[in-house]
Amino acid sequence: GFDINTVDKIWTDWEAFASYAFNKSHSTCYALIAYQTAYLKAHYPSELMASLLTNHMSDIKEITYYMEECKRMGVSVLGPDVNESFYKFAVNEKGEIRFGLGAIKGVGEGAVEAIVNVRKEGKYTAFDDFVKRVDLRSANKRTLESIVCSGGFDSFELKRSQYFSEEDSGQTYLEKMIKFGNKVKDSANSNQFDMFDESVEATIQAPVPEETVVWSTMELLSKEKDVVGIYISGHPLDDYKVEMDNFCNGNLSMLNDLQKINGKKLRFAGVVTKVEHRETKTGKPFGVLHIEDYYDSFSFYLFSDDYINFKAYLTIGWLLHLSGKVKKRFYNDDLEFKISSIDLLSELIDKEVRDVMLNVDVGDISEQLVNDVVRIVSEHKGKHSLIFNVVDHLNKYEVDLLSRKMKVNLDREFLEKIGELNQLKVKIKS
Repeated sequence: GFDINTVDKIWTDWEAFASYAFNKSHSTCYALIAYQTAYLKAHYPSELMASLLTNHMSDIKEITYYMEECKRMGVSVLGPDVNESFYKFAVNEKGEIRFGLGAIKGVGEGAVEAIVNVRKEGKYTAFDDFVKRVDLRSANKRTLESIVCSGGFDSFELKRSQYFSEEDSGQTYLEKMIKFGNKVKDSANSNQFDMFDESVEATIQAPVPEETVVWSTMELLSKEKDVVGIYISGHPLDDYKVEMDNFCNGNLSMLNDLQKINGKKLRFAGVVTKVEHRETKTGKPFGVLHIEDYYDSFSFYLFSDDYINFKAYLTIGWLLHLSGKVKKRFYNDDLEFKISSIDLLSELIDKEVRDVMLNVDVGDISEQLVNDVVRIVSEHKGKHSLIFNVVDHLNKYEVDLLSRKMKVNLDREFLEKIGELNQLKVKIKS
């Protein structure tokens, strides 16, 4: 946006300044590194980011930063997978970054080496195939448990909870499979055959996993974060998209610049990652609530009445909806975000919702769509009024149609089924 004369003058001045201001050998090295980095980022983005993630594998803050940078660049980062992951972060044939097994807590380099070396003979077809082939002295019980929780075995037809399900014997399915794998290896090494000239190895039956309760999204992600340090396969807030779309007007990253949002009423959602119950120097109790969302994390200090009123919400893992406003502190001119209310996200719909609006384009209305809506609504009868917002974009016209007969229960199943009808968009009215 500058004219050429101004640019030429600046360049000429800097050339003269550079003759004495910089160590030229030092500057040349940095210039070359900057050029190489820019070239790699432009032409080999996945490979560059995989290298950066590997270099910071032990620093979860750096991992989180580069994962966000990958998202911004449009580079996919997939979770761990015993059929594709290596010890370090690596790029697969599709140009996606695969999470390194070495970044999982409790998984050592020796275990990964054993898994990768055996995999060269062919990918693992199932968990029983895995335990029969891999040296379970290198990849021990703790290692396998960590890989399960990280999602490293998700390519097999088992839920993560099934590996930890205990049977009558008091052993988990994972423990039984480890014994099975060792027994198969011992048999193969002994070259034993039964009376029908069949190898004993072929007659050993693999334990069958029992059906068990599937972990909730929060439980699955919490265990995932315990071993990896971050959420990979999802986020605890994923199940609350409707609440966030309708009852939130901000996110935690906005609290980094309080001056910019001074005086504004904000509502946002997050998961409690850490809580602290402490005392001031005078012995008065206060609390610290650590929250994170998709974008950032923030720590809220709760004193006096705020601590008394909101103390019950200081529970790790809870999903909360917070409302408040940026204002000056009562004892100086510094700004702070003052929380006015806290609610559980799971209870927000019952507390706030009066009507449910289904937005639909007039051109998308069909007999099939009407039948699907009637069926879903009839399966979820409740107390919330149902309004159809019909929009004619061509003629720039819309009309709200309130159903006198149909009322719905706005539960998770209703939202999921309505969400499967791509022609409809749900809007909540409070």
